[in-house]
Amino acid sequence: MSDPGSTLTWSSILDEPAPPLKEPVTAAELASLLAGRMCHDFISPASAIVSGVDLLDDPSAQDMREDAMKLIEASAKKLVAMLAFSRVAFGGSSTAETFDTRDLEKLTLGVFEHVRATLQWSVAVDQVSKPCARALMNMAQIGGSALPTGGMAHVMAERRGEELLMLVEATGPRVRLRPEVISGLKGEPLGEGLSGHWVQAYYLHALLKSAGGSIEPQVDDDKVVLRARCPAGL
Repeated sequence: MSDPGSTLTWSSILDEPAPPLKEPVTAAELASLLAGRMCHDFISPASAIVSGVDLLDDPSAQDMREDAMKLIEASAKKLVAMLAFSRVAFGGSSTAETFDTRDLEKLTLGVFEHVRATLQWSVAVDQVSKPCARALMNMAQIGGSALPTGGMAHVMAERRGEELLMLVEATGPRVRLRPEVISGLKGEPLGEGLSGHWVQAYYLHALLKSAGGSIEPQVDDDKVVLRARCPAGL
């Protein structure tokens, strides 16, 4: 595994725990919003599969049979990749308390194959705890979402004492972090914007907070940086 290198700078979050904030949603509301977010992600490729099947069944559209099969294949691969990713990133995928980072890389690459951004994975540890694994995957996906027209999401992590330090740098044209994502990462209520974007960021904040860690976003003109710490627990 490659060395994350000198870009890992953590001074702003290592010694300053996040201030306590009143939780903006209940556990039930958070579960409902997360379920809505995942259904939104899954419905597009699932609908495309149905559309492809409808074309195959349409006698007047037999000249589009090859296009229909390509649509079904591509959409099925996207849906499987997103489901596999979400089982670890959001759900109780298994009873395992540790995850191989090579498996996390494979799951994350599966999602990045269907977005415009590309993934660079520089994680310098072999195993991570379940909270750290979920945090790392959500950080990677948020980094990719900050690059709507393409670019590079560089995912880095290294162990420092009893903590795993994680960093995602998103660089590319028109890189941006939505205001609702920034609010969620800070543990703040949703103001204006889309709840689906806010809830993933807030879930990440809540996940790290409950594990004894924290996350800090930084937005510049040419890049978005997410820095986080999570007790290694290994």
